[in-house]
Amino acid sequence: MTALERVKALGVEGLEVLNERDGLPTVRVPLTSLRGLLEGLAGACGFECPTLVTGMDHHPRSPRFEGIWQFLSMAHKDRIRVRCMLDDSEPTAPTCTDLWPGAAYMERECYDMFGIRFEDHENLRRLLMPEGYGHFPLRKEFPHQGIEPDRLYREWERKRLERARAAEETQR
Repeated sequence: MTALERVKALGVEGLEVLNERDGLPTVRVPLTSLRGLLEGLAGACGFECPTLVTGMDHHPRSPRFEGIWQFLSMAHKDRIRVRCMLDDSEPTAPTCTDLWPGAAYMERECYDMFGIRFEDHENLRRLLMPEGYGHFPLRKEFPHQGIEPDRLYREWERKRLERARAAEETQR
């Protein structure tokens, strides 16, 4: 049984099979069916490992954001990709960390770069950018040259050095 046949057998509402150029079996589901599909992939379909959790910004199209997940089944020796369109104003998707704990950092990276929130993620915070950074670098409106990069990087480096000096002094 192929990955698509196993996924179709789940009976997920609104499931649409897509023909991707790279040939990877791909399905799209509405947001309301996403959690059920993820549970089915982890359980009945035997996908043991997420290999990708990311997003895509389709600005100016609406819906603007898309969540993308890829999974691997070592037992069945196949892969599948899942796509789901997300709300424009507040892109949110259910977390899959309770099903695949290894997805935690991928979800954090997706949040950090696109601003996609993962509901019930236990530690959803910035991974690559500093806390309090008010922008999402992989969104289409983010300027190519960055946002005052020199000033921000100098400030972050100064704070990092201050923390390192303070830690050094406490060790003495």
